[in-house]
Amino acid sequence: MSEKLYLLYETPEKLLQKLIQFNTTNPPGNERDCIFFIKEILSSAGIPSGIYAKDPARPNLVARIKGEGKAPPFLMYGHVDVVTTEGQDWTHPPFEGRIVDGFVWGRGALDMKGGVAMMISAFLRAKVEGLKPAGDVILAVLSDEEAGGDYGAKFLTEEHPELFSGVRYAIGEFGGFTLHLGKKWIYPIQVSEKQICWLRAIFRGEGGHGSMPVRGQAMARLARFLLSLDRKHTPVHITPVARAMVKGFASSLGGLKGAILRLMSCPAFTNKIISLLGDKGRIFYPIFHNTASPTILHGSSKINVIPGKVILELDGRLLPGFSPQDLIKELKDLAGEDVEIELVRFDPGPSEVDLGLWNTLEDTLREMDPEAKAVQFITTGVTDARFFARLGIQTYGFTPMKLPPDFNFVNTIHGPNERIPVEAVYFGAETIFRLLGKLGQAN
Repeated sequence: MSEKLYLLYETPEKLLQKLIQFNTTNPPGNERDCIFFIKEILSSAGIPSGIYAKDPARPNLVARIKGEGKAPPFLMYGHVDVVTTEGQDWTHPPFEGRIVDGFVWGRGALDMKGGVAMMISAFLRAKVEGLKPAGDVILAVLSDEEAGGDYGAKFLTEEHPELFSGVRYAIGEFGGFTLHLGKKWIYPIQVSEKQICWLRAIFRGEGGHGSMPVRGQAMARLARFLLSLDRKHTPVHITPVARAMVKGFASSLGGLKGAILRLMSCPAFTNKIISLLGDKGRIFYPIFHNTASPTILHGSSKINVIPGKVILELDGRLLPGFSPQDLIKELKDLAGEDVEIELVRFDPGPSEVDLGLWNTLEDTLREMDPEAKAVQFITTGVTDARFFARLGIQTYGFTPMKLPPDFNFVNTIHGPNERIPVEAVYFGAETIFRLLGKLGQAN
């Protein structure tokens, strides 16, 4: 391998190509080769890095560039594992990283090897060009985000919290890309996320032989519960981030559309406006509700046996500041008390948002795009941010991309033909590099 491997920072799209060519589909992950390739790149630039692993096949990398000591350390992190391509038809092979028609194609181009390539590029450039940021800059490249983070961010923050001592702010996924609203556009920046709250609902009743039907028992109770979930709503909750998000969207839309959208922040109108928006309203619904989606059903193991116990697993998601008990109560209020509900897994997240770096992020975007308007965003999924939050670190979803109006970012992630414009990779790498130079500036 070339001793000047670090020069890949000059062509971040080629760095992304290299990362895509490592098949890190999770499960099983197998991130090791990809992580050690990144270690070699950093080493070629004279940047030492540490490897930390719960499983040797699934390591994590942490590196640091020294700053002037005038500001707290700053963290950039991203994951290199990707979701499956099974059952998908791709125009170009998903693990070749081909550049065609101005795009880098491949699994992970958006989620999130593209973001990792931007961060590595900016990190290397800071070292090579002798940038002295106000505080140390830490780069963490992680495994296992797509399957829960147990081998990645969860392991690192629980077993090696000292690596992130003093860090107040971080950037990670998911945000900083252009979202076009008619002839205008905004840059949603994630500042918060919902919390995982997986549940198990248990229904009991009389079982028996399949040839002797029973009525009103476990299966019927399950059916009534599912019907309630389908037809009724859990209560509306207006969190500060949701309010700011709607205000930002509405301000950018302007006119009658903006005025109507603003009503979404009034609980009496929230569900009515969401319904009025049709399919587009789906993205807003979970931002204002604690939700529980039925996903796995356990009944009888034999077709001729009526189960006396039926178990339904639910993917519950809590808004910031809410607890599992809140969701359990809302579900029982919705569907009745004759259901047992147990907690399976709860990954708590922060209830408060620290916007201390917000102005710096927005100013940096405006240097790159004078028309940029940043809007607070809450994601309905989860990221590794929830683990770093437990160390008191505020993550901003900030992998900047200026995207063309006809590019559907949300629908392209995890789908067939995942790809990213080459220009967007350069835009992100340059924006992050400029951000590093602004660290420590007063907001």
